[in-house]
Amino acid sequence: MKPFEFQTVLFNFHDVMLLMTVMQCLFFGTLLYVTNTSRIKSTLFLAAFLFAHALIPANELMMWGAEFKSLVRNQWPSVHFIPGIAYYIDGLLLFFCIKSLIFRNFSLKKIDLLHLLPLLAYIIFISTEFYSHSFEQRQEMLNSESFVYSAGYVTMEFFSKWVRFFYAIACFVLIFKYKNRLQDTHSNIENVHINWLNGLVVGFMVVMLSEVILVGAKVFNLFYPLGTDMFMYLGLTGNYTSFVLVNLLIFTAIRYFLIFEQVTDDETIKKSVDDKFVNPDMAAEVDCAILKSKAYMEPDITLDKLAESLSIIPRDLSMLINRHFGINFYEFINKYRIEEAKKMLVDPEHKNTTITDIYLAVGFNSKSVFYTFFKKFESVTPSQFRQSALCK
Repeated sequence: MKPFEFQTVLFNFHDVMLLMTVMQCLFFGTLLYVTNTSRIKSTLFLAAFLFAHALIPANELMMWGAEFKSLVRNQWPSVHFIPGIAYYIDGLLLFFCIKSLIFRNFSLKKIDLLHLLPLLAYIIFISTEFYSHSFEQRQEMLNSESFVYSAGYVTMEFFSKWVRFFYAIACFVLIFKYKNRLQDTHSNIENVHINWLNGLVVGFMVVMLSEVILVGAKVFNLFYPLGTDMFMYLGLTGNYTSFVLVNLLIFTAIRYFLIFEQVTDDETIKKSVDDKFVNPDMAAEVDCAILKSKAYMEPDITLDKLAESLSIIPRDLSMLINRHFGINFYEFINKYRIEEAKKMLVDPEHKNTTITDIYLAVGFNSKSVFYTFFKKFESVTPSQFRQSALCK
């Protein structure tokens, strides 16, 4: 008996990259789920995202893998399009992951079931257009590739890529909303490191946009035949970029998720002219107390710390700032800092003090933020302000 020999190569180098993506998603997804004993929502959603995302490279292997696709088409045609469900849920799970990471009061609601409508549309389509046929017919549809290049399937694939891109945009909107929420509670938002989150979301957005372009080309190909090289290069670029992004997501999650500073996703309360927080007397008392204590000169002063020093409930102080002064906490505190900086700039005792030392002394920790606020309130730079004062 001859020893067993492999007659064909099931996976080429590009396929191995897809296999590696599948394995790393499954491994780290399992690791995150098992070690998440506190059942932190953002970690659970991240694990779910990784499990779902593992199906995408698996689907690519089944669709376009070297010899592997032939094995699947001939042996398991009934499971061929099942991994495709991931295209309708991985973007959603990433969105929920980021939302639960940012907002401490996040919880799923019944209305969130509407997010599953694209998945339902895919299940209905694939059930009626593919699984309703006999086993032999399904094999023929796969081997001839008539189904995957049909108008119905390409349109559905185009829709799925737009769904993912939509959720990438939604994640970006969440981060923008988070920054605005930080300005209601922090005086130096530069201390909150979210560049890693921005980078990951933009990265996934680029990958998903490339997939939209790829499928858009397939739609165009229905009417005006194109070469296959473009499809291949776009697909490979997306696969490799996705592999890198998944690695970055995993390692940044391990580093930042547990120390991420969350905010509350409160609904904005409408302003009323009869509200007690539109109160000149109360505002004057707060203003006097802040000027006396100079609490604004503490670089890391927050709404909660200031409220505690003033013996006011944080929510009440926030309402007073928003409704009476018409600005957020970030602008409120930095306005006091600018006034203090102006005094130091024209004070003879500080004539040799550098502008850097001045903005650090009054509570700023960023030169760009200091200059932005100074120019906003005074319409000149700190240097110009100091020079004009000396000339008087």
